[in-house]
Amino acid sequence: MNDVKIDTGLTKTFDAEAFAMNLARAMESGGKALAAYLKPRESGEVKDNPPTELAEVIRTMTAVAEYWLADNERAADLQTRIAKGYLDLWGSAVRRLAGQEAAPAIAPSPRDKRFADPEWKSNHFFDFVMQLYLLSAQWAHDLVRNAEGLDPHTRKKAEFYIQQIVNALAPSNFVFTNPEVLRETLASSGDNLVRGMQMLAEDIEAGKGILKIRQSDPADLQLGVNMAVTPGKVIYQNELMQLIQYEPTTEKVLRTPLLIVPPWINKFYILDLRPEKSFIKWCVDQGITVFVISWVNPDRSLGAKTWEDYMKEGPLAAMDAIEKATGEMKVHTLGYCVGGTLLATTLAWLAEKRRVRTTSATFLAAQVDFTHAGDLLVFVDEGQISALERDMQEAGVLEGARMAMAFNMLRSNDLIWSYVVSNYLKGQPPAAFDLLHWNSDATRMPAANHSYYLRNCYLENRLSSGTMVLDNTLLDLSKVKVPVYNLATREDHIAPADSVLYGSQFFGGPVKFVLSGSGHIAGVVNPPAANKYQYWTNDEIRDISLEDWLNAAQEHKGSWWPDWREWLASIDAEEVPARAIGSDALPPIEDAPGSYVRVRS
Repeated sequence: MNDVKIDTGLTKTFDAEAFAMNLARAMESGGKALAAYLKPRESGEVKDNPPTELAEVIRTMTAVAEYWLADNERAADLQTRIAKGYLDLWGSAVRRLAGQEAAPAIAPSPRDKRFADPEWKSNHFFDFVMQLYLLSAQWAHDLVRNAEGLDPHTRKKAEFYIQQIVNALAPSNFVFTNPEVLRETLASSGDNLVRGMQMLAEDIEAGKGILKIRQSDPADLQLGVNMAVTPGKVIYQNELMQLIQYEPTTEKVLRTPLLIVPPWINKFYILDLRPEKSFIKWCVDQGITVFVISWVNPDRSLGAKTWEDYMKEGPLAAMDAIEKATGEMKVHTLGYCVGGTLLATTLAWLAEKRRVRTTSATFLAAQVDFTHAGDLLVFVDEGQISALERDMQEAGVLEGARMAMAFNMLRSNDLIWSYVVSNYLKGQPPAAFDLLHWNSDATRMPAANHSYYLRNCYLENRLSSGTMVLDNTLLDLSKVKVPVYNLATREDHIAPADSVLYGSQFFGGPVKFVLSGSGHIAGVVNPPAANKYQYWTNDEIRDISLEDWLNAAQEHKGSWWPDWREWLASIDAEEVPARAIGSDALPPIEDAPGSYVRVRS
C-alpha cells in the first residue's frame, strides 16, 4: 500500500540541514493529506454535515455543567480542588528542581503504556507535563462521578465522552510532549515526520476523504493466499450469503455437520486466518463436516433487508442446503458475536414452529440479553437511534467504517491513539497482524436490519424478555431445548462476560458456560498449539455474579477448543465416511473463500 521504509541504521546524529529539508517534505506530504481530505468534499462524494454524535455530546456535557454551575458554592469547590492539585504539583516540581526528594502529586497506572518510557519520570519537564495531564484527567472524571441527579444513562454517556476527550488530549499524542517521539525526531533529523505524513496522506486517500487508520500492514495478508486458505467450495448462494463447505481431511467424520454463523459486521475469515490459527481448519482436522455462511457486503439495493430476511436467507437457507448436500436434517450450530444473536433468534423461531433442525448450539462471545451490554449502551437511546435511522435511511446502509470506529472508541488508547503515535509521529508502519486486519475489514449493514437489531436488542432487550416478534412469531428462548455451549471472554469490551453469563439462564435446555482468557477476538481465536491463555468452567449459571462464578470455577490451561470438541462428541458421537463437497443438487459454484468475502467497503 505504501513504499515507506524505516531507516534501521545504528548511527543517528542530528543534522540541521536535513531536519529543515525533512520539515519541508513533511509539510508537502501534509498538503497532500489535506488535498486527499478536500477532494471528495469538493466533488460532493463526502458531505461534511455536523455529526449527529456531536449534538449528543453537547447535550450530555451540558447536563453535567448545569449541576456544577447551578450553585456558586459547588462551582467554587470545583475550582478549589483543581487548584490544590496544581499547587501540589508545582511544589513537588520546585523541590525536585532544587535537588530534593519529592513524592509525585499523582502517578500513572503501571498498566498505562503511554507513559512507559523512563524519561516520563527522569526528565523534569516530561514528568511535570505528565502529572499535569493526569491531574486534569482525574478532575474531569470527578466532574462526572460527583455530579448528583444524573440518570444512569446520561452518567454513562458523560463518562464515555470524557474518557474520549481525555485520551485525545494526552501529551503522548504530540511530538513535543512525547519524549520517545521527540528523541526519534531529533535522532532521524525529522525523517520520522516525513514517513508519518506520507502514511497520513495515504490513509486519508484510502478512506476516500476520511482518515482510515491502518492497524496492520495488508501486504502479506491476502485472502485465498495466506489467509482463508482452508480448501473448500461455495455450494450455495443467495442475495445475502454464500455457503461454503470444506473438504474433509479425515477418513470418517461426525454424522451431524456443523453450521457456523459468523457476524455480518465483519467477515467470516476471522475463523479461518492463517492455517495455524484457523478454527475452521482445526474443526475439519477434528473430523467435522464444516459449513460456513459468508455474508454479503450489502449496498443500497439491499438496504431494506430485515432481521427476518437474514434469518431466512441465512441460517434457515443454509440448513436446507446442508440437507441437500449431506442428507442430514439436523446440524450442530455455532454463532459468533451478532451471528450468535441471530442464531439464538433462529433457534427460538424453530422451537415455536416445532421444527427440529438442530442438535446443539454453540455461542462465541454472543449476547441474548443486553442488560449488561457494557459501553456500547452509550450509543443506544431513542434520540441517538432515531438520528442514526435518519442517516441510514438516506444512505440505505450503515457504513462499516462507522461501526468499526465505534468499536475502536471502546478502547481508544489501544486501537486509535497508539496507532496515531506509531504511524504518524514515529513513522513506523504497523506489522502484518491478521486479527487487526480483520478488524479493519468491516462491512456495511442494511438500514432495516441494523435498526431492528438496535431497537429490539440493545434498546428494548426483547429477546430475553420473550417479547421479540420475528416473522409474526413471538420468540421464547426457554423453548430452545438443545444443549448449549456458551463461551464468553474475560476481557471482552463488545460482549461483556457478565452479560453472556447472565444470558445463559434464558435457554430451556442444558447450558455449559465457559469463560476464556483474553478478549473478544483473541479469546475465541486461540488454537491449542499456541498454548496461550486459559479457560474456566463452573456448572453454576443461575443467580450468580461473574465474580462469584469465577471464584468457584476450575481453571484449565490453554485453549477451550478441545473442551468444545469433547462436548460436541458427548452429544452425538456417531461417525460416517467423509463426505464429498456438494451433491448433484448442489454442485460447487466456486472455490473458497468465495467472492462475497472479497468485496471491501
